[in-house]
Amino acid sequence: MRMRKKKNCAVRMERCAALRIAEPERHKGGWKDLFGNDAPIHIEIGCGKGAFITGMARAHPDVNFIAIEKVEDVIVMAMERVMAAELTNVRFMDLDAERIEDFFETGEVSRIYLNFSDPWKKGKQAKRRLTHKRFLDRYKAVLPIGGEIWFKTDNQKLFEFSLNSFAEENFKMKNITLDLHNSGFEGNIVTEYEQKFLDLGQPIYRLEAVYTG
Repeated sequence: MRMRKKKNCAVRMERCAALRIAEPERHKGGWKDLFGNDAPIHIEIGCGKGAFITGMARAHPDVNFIAIEKVEDVIVMAMERVMAAELTNVRFMDLDAERIEDFFETGEVSRIYLNFSDPWKKGKQAKRRLTHKRFLDRYKAVLPIGGEIWFKTDNQKLFEFSLNSFAEENFKMKNITLDLHNSGFEGNIVTEYEQKFLDLGQPIYRLEAVYTG
């Protein structure tokens, strides 16, 4: 379902301009200069309304976070949430994640988060899944050896597809769980979608994929 256009979106975006990376290509190879430190960079692809990125940034002030979301009406809410939390280690890109190779050099991104990505359920839509080889090749272009992808979903078929996809593309998987909230895993930040699925009693699938080169 298409999200209703947010009132005064342009004005609200302008208020959050300090958090928005308007020309990310200019920072390629120099993200440390933007943040003013040598902390590792983690990116979230599809940040939604920002609950996850805000929680992670608050819990890990020694990490620089970049949230990518191509829908302005969504990303503006995430930026406002980060501003309200007065966090200084988060920036946003309102662009398509397919272009991440244009923004980051190899090894610049230590970790990528994929939370409740669109499962694109039809077989002919497989190439649009964020864990398809087409996207994994892009992630490998910016991750170092040992870099990680943390993946969460409520969709069992997408999870099974992703397990195979990661295995075929030189990722070693760990901390695999078919029921995250009954697994004993510590440090999980609940996203907006995740809470909805929990309220419905649905299990959450999770894994960490390590790039082995």
